[in-house]
Amino acid sequence: MDAKFEDIKADTSKELNSTEQQSHSKPSRPFLVAEAVVKILENLGVEYAFGVSGGAIAPVWAALHNSSIQVLHFRHEAGAAFAATEAYFASDRPVVVFATTGPGITNALTGLLAAGWEGAKVIFVSASTSAPQRGRWAFQETTAYTTPCTGIVSSLEQIFHYAATVECSDRLPEVSRRLTVGLAQPGGFVAHISIPTNIQTNSLKTSLPEVTLSHAVATVTEETITECARLLSERPFAIWVGFGARQAAEEIRQLAQRTGSAVMCSPRGKGIFPEDHPQFIGVTGFGGHKSVLTYMEEYCPLHTLVLGTRLGEFTSFWNPTMIPEQGFLHVDIDPNVPGAAYPDAKTFAIQSDIKVFLKELLKYFPAKNSHSKPITLPQPELDLIKPCRSGLVRPKVLMDAIQQVIIEGSDAVVMAESGNSFAWGIHHLRFSKPGRFRVSTGFGSMGHFVTGVVGAAHAMNGKAVAIVGDGAMLMNNEISTAVQHQIPAVWIVLNDSRYNMCGQGTTMQGFKGINVEIPQADFVKIAWAMGADGIRVERESDIQAALEKALVSTNPFVLDVIIDPSWKAPIANRINNLISQSATNY
Repeated sequence: MDAKFEDIKADTSKELNSTEQQSHSKPSRPFLVAEAVVKILENLGVEYAFGVSGGAIAPVWAALHNSSIQVLHFRHEAGAAFAATEAYFASDRPVVVFATTGPGITNALTGLLAAGWEGAKVIFVSASTSAPQRGRWAFQETTAYTTPCTGIVSSLEQIFHYAATVECSDRLPEVSRRLTVGLAQPGGFVAHISIPTNIQTNSLKTSLPEVTLSHAVATVTEETITECARLLSERPFAIWVGFGARQAAEEIRQLAQRTGSAVMCSPRGKGIFPEDHPQFIGVTGFGGHKSVLTYMEEYCPLHTLVLGTRLGEFTSFWNPTMIPEQGFLHVDIDPNVPGAAYPDAKTFAIQSDIKVFLKELLKYFPAKNSHSKPITLPQPELDLIKPCRSGLVRPKVLMDAIQQVIIEGSDAVVMAESGNSFAWGIHHLRFSKPGRFRVSTGFGSMGHFVTGVVGAAHAMNGKAVAIVGDGAMLMNNEISTAVQHQIPAVWIVLNDSRYNMCGQGTTMQGFKGINVEIPQADFVKIAWAMGADGIRVERESDIQAALEKALVSTNPFVLDVIIDPSWKAPIANRINNLISQSATNY
């Protein structure tokens, strides 16, 4: 975790209980619970709060507006939660999502589940029905009478790492402590603080103690490092890099160059190890490259060092070809991860911060002799195709143009939405630095990046680009929010008038005649109607100029690209995996 969170100080007792500070600008009055909660959030390092207002959450909403926290009012709670997830990864600071009772909470849940799967740090603050009104069918009643509360507003780790209902101000010291502990831990943390409407305006009746916590970095013993070095020295090994290793990019590069190891990455791990490096053999799993399987079958590494990936379905498809002869050395901060994806494979589990582990391991591998001849490894094929002046836009041509204009011509973060969009992006786009590519291959919700791009661009104070399908764009977008706050988000819409991943996938599974078509939308007109800019691209020869215009625009910008739907996306390994599971539906 970043150093700014290593010593979190929630020093609220002085500020929350001192009426003298308030008397400088207005008459003294008791501090409210809503204000106390917001002050706790400020002291935890929160800079952004995204959400949708409502009567039941109004006191907290007002307190947020009167704080140092930047408040963005979204159009849908799920969009706010997706945006909060991406704002966390862009800023490395916890982000608040706020919502009112009833549908405000249930709308947000999809985005909050995604935050948990992605490993973000998000605090959800919502209202609940006041005690005197419970069971009386209050408007949007949110209580055990009407809502399945288990795991939503109770402390069960089903949806949230921590959940609490603040029934009185005496609960706030414990809430502050639990949030501080959760945010100080490595990995993700998603919490839910539910506050009944009447409690929000209650006077604070308790002091909040100062809490100072230091984050202890998980590491390993010298004996474990020595054994890892011994195993990896037996024969050339492979390195499998995941999103959890993004803070250790330099150490991974050093280890690979000193040992001559082949390096592959998960779809979420693209760019942590440069994809143009001669030792990079490709992306594994969904949208991945055949060169990885070629390497495993022909070079037969004795071990694979796994760094920061769960090796889940979209990373590995649990393909037995990926199991090395003597098994995995799997490093992760979560002790439950090693061995879970491949329970029958020999796995040497190491619970550690990856950067700390690699720094110690590198001591056993001195700089490689520069005169030694490097091994030629299989690499992904880069088959460039020339643009045509007629016909619909081929997705591969669009990806080549994005590579040239956006990736190589700017420092913008690129995001790929679930569906064929992330299949094309994973397979064809190449990154040489970490932190420039985002994709969700775990929870994989449609709508994640059509809204997440707004949170990322806002937190970066710069350009973020989302590659999305027309189905996702129609489902849930926050163009209007970006316009309101002048956030320079860019949407590149693959407009083929259908849910094409579903159409292509079901056909490959042998199901015929399923209707996946949707009426073609004009997303430029939609963008204009909301106050954004946009261009419709119908010819491949116009792609580059349109991308360049989007890149320099200071306004939210939509590129509506009319895609040839007949081109098959690189999803065959996903479909084959479904068939192997005897799937009967898509």
